[in-house]
Amino acid sequence: MSNQETIRDPFLELIEAYAIGSLDPEERSTVEAHLATGCADCAKALCEARWLVSQLAYLAPEAQPSEMLRGRLLKTVSAEAKTNIAQAEAFKAKPVPFWMWGAAAAVVLFALYNFHEAQTLRRIIRQTQAALDEQVALQKKSAQELALARREALILADAKSIKILMPAGQTGLPELHATWHAALGLVISGEKLPVPGGTRTLQLWLIPKAAGAKPIPSETTRPDSDGKFHLFVENPPDAQRDTKALAITEEPEGGSPQPTTTPIWVGAVAGK
Repeated sequence: MSNQETIRDPFLELIEAYAIGSLDPEERSTVEAHLATGCADCAKALCEARWLVSQLAYLAPEAQPSEMLRGRLLKTVSAEAKTNIAQAEAFKAKPVPFWMWGAAAAVVLFALYNFHEAQTLRRIIRQTQAALDEQVALQKKSAQELALARREALILADAKSIKILMPAGQTGLPELHATWHAALGLVISGEKLPVPGGTRTLQLWLIPKAAGAKPIPSETTRPDSDGKFHLFVENPPDAQRDTKALAITEEPEGGSPQPTTTPIWVGAVAGK
């Protein structure tokens, strides 16, 4: 026997089973893959097997069920149909148990509770965030105020700062005291000052040494209800060496670009 016949024999043995459809999926796939290669012997064997299968159908005698068997079958089908209909009707007519209504209500209440809790939690989170933002803002403000206080303390204590006495041009008014550090800024303070009427304010002016130069506007502020006056200018609008005097006038709220009243306090800047 040749090697080719030895390879084909297993497929020839499976052809008849393939023709009647009794192979498992794996064997069927193997045979179909082999037939796809064009094997002439297996193709011929498949044709003969299919012809044989087709002839077997004619060998089986025709059979008709007896009247008794047909009657029993009809009775069985009819009884099963009636039973199914009765069960369906009973299911439709059966009321929903109370516990099911209770369970449904519990589910709804639980969902509403969760919704309420979620809303409450979101509100608490918003309030907490707002409180945190407020605390951060307060801390920043406190840090800025502390930094300014330290800077003012350095201006007042540094030997490089110049002291400027600003007497009032009107009788009965207290004098102001100014301390100016060329690098750190200018501090002016006073006690028992009258509070300007309405919304008017006090404005600081720097009077330049240059002949004919106009007063340079600076910061504005109002004394508090006790008459305490405090003004800190971090960056004066002109250099210390170029300034002849400091002056304070009463101006409309927000200040003016040029003085609108006669200066109430004036102090000469004596450079070192």
